[in-house]
Amino acid sequence: MTSPEAIFHDPRAVPLLRRTRVRVAVAAARLLARRPPKRIRAVLTWLRRGARPATAGEASDARQAVVSVSLACAGREGCLIRSLATVLLCRSYGYWPTWCLGARRLAPFYAHAWVEVDGVVIGEEYPPDYFRTFFTVPHGDIP
Repeated sequence: MTSPEAIFHDPRAVPLLRRTRVRVAVAAARLLARRPPKRIRAVLTWLRRGARPATAGEASDARQAVVSVSLACAGREGCLIRSLATVLLCRSYGYWPTWCLGARRLAPFYAHAWVEVDGVVIGEEYPPDYFRTFFTVPHGDIP
């Protein structure tokens, strides 16, 4: 059963030059999302090298830009592409939030991908303990 959902989607809310960068990040995220989780993790681990930790504001702005530009990233079903596009967009500016992959703690099984900064989930309406984290890709300064 599905329920109606209001989705914020206004590409014009993002300036033209940034919109182009966001669309490139979303296209790259779509390609990366087709790979197995182990490969996604390896690519993100390689990409994060040399990036400084993102602030909550930077990660939130990147996520908002991705949701504004890409309708596929705006709903609940687009979590993998949305989270990948967010970290790729952040990386294009030289910073990196923590990318997380996990699942709902309660039955039925529901996988989810999200972005966090300093343990704070960015832009998600779920409570902090709603998902169990399988693995993360934090910024490059953490071994």
